[in-house]
Amino acid sequence: MTRNRRGIIVHPEELRLDWLDRMAEARLNTLGLHPVGGREAHLTLQKAIDMHTLPESIKLRAAAASRGISVEYEAHVMAWLLPRHLFDRHPDWFRMDDRGQRAADFNLCASNQNALDYVAQRTATLATLLDTGANKHYYWLDDVTGHHCNCPDCRSLSPSDQQLIVVNAMLSGLKHVHKNAKLCYLAYHDALQVPARVEPLDGVFLVYAPIRRDHRAPINDPNSEKNAQEVAPLKDLISFFGTKDSRVLDYWMDNSLFSNWTKPPKAFQLAEEVMKRDVDFYRSLGMEDITSFGCYLGPDYEELHGKASLAAYGRILME
Repeated sequence: MTRNRRGIIVHPEELRLDWLDRMAEARLNTLGLHPVGGREAHLTLQKAIDMHTLPESIKLRAAAASRGISVEYEAHVMAWLLPRHLFDRHPDWFRMDDRGQRAADFNLCASNQNALDYVAQRTATLATLLDTGANKHYYWLDDVTGHHCNCPDCRSLSPSDQQLIVVNAMLSGLKHVHKNAKLCYLAYHDALQVPARVEPLDGVFLVYAPIRRDHRAPINDPNSEKNAQEVAPLKDLISFFGTKDSRVLDYWMDNSLFSNWTKPPKAFQLAEEVMKRDVDFYRSLGMEDITSFGCYLGPDYEELHGKASLAAYGRILME
C-alpha cells in the first residue's frame, strides 16, 4: 500500500516556522489547519480566511512547500456556509428539531434544494478564499450530535444520509471552480454509520474520525466496548466509499482533547504502543492517509512544558 499522506492538524494561530522544521524532521508531509470548532466555528473560520492572505501566512505556506509539506484547511464550516441570520428570511432552509420547530442553531434542512444550492455556492467561494493549490477538501458539517433535521422530508433519512446529501451538494459547488475537486465525508459522531439511502458523487472520499474511542486502548481491542462501537462500521464504510483517498483522522497527538479543550494545556506524552497497533490495523484495511489532531502543542504549550516532539509520531507512521 502506498503511504500517501502522513499528517498532523493544528490551529492556524499555533503554526510557527519551527513547527514546520519539526514536521520535516519527522518526515510528515501534510499540515492541516483547523480553526477552532464549537458554536463560534464560523468566527474562527472567518479569522482563518482573514489570516490566509497575510504576508506571514503566505510565507509559512511557502516554507511548508519548500519542505515538501502540503497545506490543507480542515474545518467545521456549516455556520459560515449558511449564516444563521438567514433564518429570518428562510426558516425552511434550517433544520427542524424533534419538537417540530425550525431551529437556526446547527446544520440545515437536507431536503431543501434552495438551501443546498446556497451552500454549494458558498462552498465554492470558501475554496477560493482558502486556496492552497490542493484539489482535496476537508470541509465538515457542524461539530454536534443529535442536531440533524426532523422535517417530514428528512425524517426518514439518517444523520449519515443527510450529511452525504449535503456533501454531494458542496462537492457540486466545488466542481464549478475546480473540475477535479474532491470532498471528504467525515465519518464521525452521528454520521459514523454507512449512509443507507444516498450514494456519493464521484469525488467524495472517506475520512474516519473515531473521537468517542478509548484513547488508552488500541482501536481494535476486543476488550474495549467504546472502541468496538467506534470501529464496528469501519469495514462497511470502506466497502461503501472505497479506499481511494481514504484517510484516518485520529487523536494520538491531540493535546486539546487530552486537556479537555481547556487552557492551559496539560503536559503531553504520546501513547506509542496504542498508536503502533492502531496504524497497523488501519493499514491492514487499506486506509491510504493517516493523520492526527495535534492542537494545544503550540507556543503556550512550549512556555509551560517545552517543545513537543514529533519524532516518535513520525517514526510510527513510517514503519
